[in-house]
Amino acid sequence: MAAPPAPGFVALGDLEEAASRVVPAEAWLYVQSGAVGEDSMRANRDAFRRRTLRPRVLADVSTIDLTTTLLDARVSAPVFVCPMARQGLFHPDGELATARAVRRAGLLGTYSTLSTRSPEEIASAAPDGLRWFQIYLQPEFSRTQELVERAEKAGYAALVLTVDAPLLGVRDRLAATPFILDPEHALGAGEGVRAPARAPAGGRGRYTLRAEAAATWTVLDDLQSITRLPVVVKGILTGEDARRAVAHGARGVCVSNHGGRQLDAAEAALDRLPEVVRAVGSDVEVYFDSGVRRASDALVALAMGARAVGLGRPVLWALAVGGEAGVDRLLSLFASELAATMALTGRRRIGEIDRTLLGEPRW
Repeated sequence: MAAPPAPGFVALGDLEEAASRVVPAEAWLYVQSGAVGEDSMRANRDAFRRRTLRPRVLADVSTIDLTTTLLDARVSAPVFVCPMARQGLFHPDGELATARAVRRAGLLGTYSTLSTRSPEEIASAAPDGLRWFQIYLQPEFSRTQELVERAEKAGYAALVLTVDAPLLGVRDRLAATPFILDPEHALGAGEGVRAPARAPAGGRGRYTLRAEAAATWTVLDDLQSITRLPVVVKGILTGEDARRAVAHGARGVCVSNHGGRQLDAAEAALDRLPEVVRAVGSDVEVYFDSGVRRASDALVALAMGARAVGLGRPVLWALAVGGEAGVDRLLSLFASELAATMALTGRRRIGEIDRTLLGEPRW
């Protein structure tokens, strides 16, 4: 049996550039673009660049334990793979390769309604892996219910309701060079499954969006009435919304600005994390995504109160460069870097990470 091809990158810092050489131009534009002028996307990275960590020494860091739990399920590190649409654009195996690599790493994988593979196929690729299913509300709640029932039957352990996309954000770069989906990359969940609507066109003074844009907080009650699965609400940036999510039964909230792809003037997700953590206290677990690239980013978010951090674009880059082996390498390098960063800050286990880790901001 031939050995798998080399992933094509040596260090995490090589990954984005390596992916840029192999991803087709339209798919690269799709994954790299942000809302309008991309200020929010840049702000996500700037928020991490501002933060510093305080090194600690002579702390007996001979053993580093990255393990933790997410909704009571044990994982090898406080890291999860974000739900990302259309992974088949980046490798023929798409979400199947990602799921196998995530399972091998002992991590949580979250998988999108808009995956190129069906929920059932993804589950079959890694049947003993920990997986959550991300929900985009469908125009008819009956269609949403069908997706929920399929996820539950396929062994997903939780639902992730994305709430920051009543419509897709305006993306200038995609408007200038329209992204055209190849028919072979149809949605795996089947015909009739809908992505959020694009920005409304035409009309003066009044715009009407699709039915799912009319959703209110009661949709959390509706979801919980049809499933035994816990619900995590993704796309929270304010304490007020976090408290509302908890009041309507959410078991977790994910602080996220959709990777800077929705509201162009949104604050960096990292800057909103402390407010959300204060708002919910210990009532629910708080997760974080948007802009995480290196283990130092993860450690900053964990120090600010996140239970776990999500990797988004880097997973697609790794998938494009090396398929399943590429995602394996990304997750392995990230875990090794996280262990090294914890050691250099004098932390031996995840429970020792707190705000005293944070230094003065650079600016």
